[in-house]
Formats: sequence, structure tokens, C-alpha cells
Amino acid sequence: MENPLNFGGQEVLGAARIEGPIVVVEGVTGVGYDEVAEVMDARGRVRRGRVLEVGEGFAVVEVFAGTTGLSIDATSVRFTGQPMQMSVSTEMLGRVFDGLGNPIDDGPPPLAERWADINGQPINPTARRYPRDIIQTGVSALDGMNSLVLGQKLPIFSGSGLPHDRLAAQIVRQAVLSRPGEAAGGDTQFAIVFAALGVKHDVAEFFRRSFIGSGALMRVAMFLNLADDPPIEQLVTPRVALTLAEFLAFEKGMHVLVVFTDMTNYCEALRQISNIRGEVPSRKGYPGYLYSDLASLYERTGRVQGSLGSITQLPILTMPNDDITHPVPDLTGYITEGQIVLSRDLFQMGIYPPISVLPSLSRLMKDSIGEGFTREDHAHLSAQLYASYARVQEVRALASVIGEEELSAIDQAYLKFGAAFEREFVGQALTENRTITDTLDGGWRVLSILPREELSRVSEAELAAHYGR
Repeated sequence: MENPLNFGGQEVLGAARIEGPIVVVEGVTGVGYDEVAEVMDARGRVRRGRVLEVGEGFAVVEVFAGTTGLSIDATSVRFTGQPMQMSVSTEMLGRVFDGLGNPIDDGPPPLAERWADINGQPINPTARRYPRDIIQTGVSALDGMNSLVLGQKLPIFSGSGLPHDRLAAQIVRQAVLSRPGEAAGGDTQFAIVFAALGVKHDVAEFFRRSFIGSGALMRVAMFLNLADDPPIEQLVTPRVALTLAEFLAFEKGMHVLVVFTDMTNYCEALRQISNIRGEVPSRKGYPGYLYSDLASLYERTGRVQGSLGSITQLPILTMPNDDITHPVPDLTGYITEGQIVLSRDLFQMGIYPPISVLPSLSRLMKDSIGEGFTREDHAHLSAQLYASYARVQEVRALASVIGEEELSAIDQAYLKFGAAFEREFVGQALTENRTITDTLDGGWRVLSILPREELSRVSEAELAAHYGR
């Protein structure tokens, strides 16, 4: 979806080197980083690319559609003199696009309201508003204990074979503002931008059917980059999706939830291109600029002074070998405000969603719950559930040594609480959409298994009002 008003710059016949999706051109001057280039083969077919690197008399171009069929002598490269742009409009909601922003749902191209640079503009830190108000996902383990805050970036750390795709689809179907009133922006609309990066065809079809079948597609713009698409497109897809999100949020005043899956595929594409370019690798072969590259995506999130809209990010990534210290989750955790961790043990127990509460964290939750936001007992109840479940792990470790029958009555109660917490609070049906009230009342129900004197994180007034429900 390149701006048709781009007027060409210089053109060079012949390439110095072609390797993978990379074309190296010599004899050029005045070419800029991230500039769009048009690469033409011997038959006159044009492929778009962008400039990755410039130097004295040369430029390195990455070609989105790959370089198959290009020859060194018969290839010509024209530099447009402008960065990659795409058309953006509110008509893109309810539509499905490929990784470069071209419609693939058999509909006509949306009417452009304006053209925007896909690299975006950094948000001035002094213009940022502190994220407040939560997005109700309908998932108790999130809403009750690791709330997703409007304007936050909160990643989901998953593993191969875990149901992160189902969880992502459920959140997209169910997400609503918990306070759609004045504090959350008056009558501001809520929209979702969903970007799949390097996914298989059956996964892409699952998301498409899920959104269409539930009617959620009307407020969703989908960008699908498939596993057999050129990997270079994976580097562009999240930027295309965020460009639309910025337009909807900061120009149209909408609250936008951006969901990425799978960011590990994005990082693999970045590593592949880095290796082709011959760059010195860093940890596990990833480029040394992986942190700053991820930050350039994650930091396009937040709320801005003077704008009713906001951008909230929910990036999903799979941890190779379930290793949370792997560079991708490790660096992501440094940039974002917390993480949601999926548990293979809970998944094998048949619990959905298998959210592991103890290593999960939402750093902005504390200022966006409680009286005036969700319910006055939310903060204390969440702390009590966390503390009690942490005690469950200690009791289970002890029981594995001495046996359950040797445990005290209190420890036996904690084992019963742990089972109920996992099955009834964390676990819920795929189609079950719980309100904040449902979630908090459910938390009190599982706590009622424990003796009252064990509940030290909640107040006497809260115990009197809710204990035993």
C-alpha cells in the first residue's frame, strides 16, 4: 500500500551482489536509511524493498518478495527518495490484510484518509499520560490478578504447543473497557489491531473463523503474515499494524488494543537477515541491536496528553524449550510492564487457560484497580490469593516428602484451596466471559476453603462483606 504520489529518485542498472533477500547496489549517492526501493527484473516485474544500510557509494536493499529470478546484470533498482508509507483509514476495521497492508479478503482497497510513514514517530516522554483503567478480558487470571491496563504493554510468554492462540482469540473476542465512562475517555470507541507474524495457514484460518463467527471482526483489523511468506515481511508487518493503531488512537480518538503473535518469529527473521548481512552475532546468534529493535515496536504504546485515544499492546511470544531466560522473553521483559506466563504443568492437567499466576506480573495493575476503578476489595483480594497460592507450593513440596496424610489440618486446607484455585478460578471454559464482579466473587469463594485466621492480607470489613460467598 505504497503512496502513489512517491516520485522516483535515482535508478541504478545492475547489482553488486544478491544473497537471500538482500541486494547490494553500488554507485549510488544520497540514499537514505529505510528508503523504499523498487527492484526490477529482466522481465520488467517490479518488487518493492527498503534500504537496510547505506555507505559511501553503496546501499543494501532488502526485497520483500525475495530475490528469486533476479540476476546481477539484468536487475535495476530505483530509489524513491521516501520511506515506506501506507494508507490508513477507519474503513480498515473489519477487514483482513496481508503483512504489507494489502487487502486479502476479496474486498476493494479501503479509501485512504491519509498516508503515514510505517516507522511512526516516537512519543515525547513528557507528553505521555500514566496508564490507568483496565481492559476487561473476561479471563479471571488476568482481570483478577494481572490486569491489562489501558496504555500498557503486557506480553504473554508461552511455549510450543500451549494454547496461546486460543487465549489470544478469546481476548480479542471479549475485550472491553471496564469503565467506558468519563475516566476511560467518555464515548471513545474500542478497536483491535491483530497481527499474526509467520503463522501457519491453519492458524491464520483459525483466527479468521474465530473473529468472523463471533462478530468481533467488525472492530478488528487483521494483518496476516504467513509462514510461507518471505521472512523479510515479518519485519514490516508489526510496523504496518502499529501505523494503523496510531492513526486510530491519536487521530480518531479510539482506544486500540494491539495483539501480536508470534514475536519469536519476528526475532528469528531479524536474526536471519542479520546473518545474511554478515553482522557480528550477539547472544544465541541474535543481532546486538535486538533490544533496541524490539523497543522501537513496544514503545509505540501508551496514552498521550491531549488525546482521548490510547494504544495497548499484548505481544505473544513462544519461549524455545520453555526457557524464560532466552533472549527474546528476557529482553521483552525488560522493555514491557510485566509478563503473563503460561504453564505447561497446568496445561497437562487440562486447565485452560494455563496461566501460571506466581511468575506472572502486571506492574501497572496497582494504580488501576480498587475503588473508583474496579471494586474496593480488588487489591487486597488479589494479594491474598497470591500469598495463599504461594503457600500451596510450599505445602505441595512438603507433601511430596512426607506424604499428604502426615500434613496438618491447615496444610490439608491449603492443598484443597490450591486445587480449587487452579480448577475454578484460573480455569474456565473457552467461551466463558467473566465480568470483574464474577472474577472477584469467584476469588472469595475459593478463599472460603481456608480458615478465616489465615487471611491476613484482607481487612476485617472485607471479610465481613465477602468471606464465605
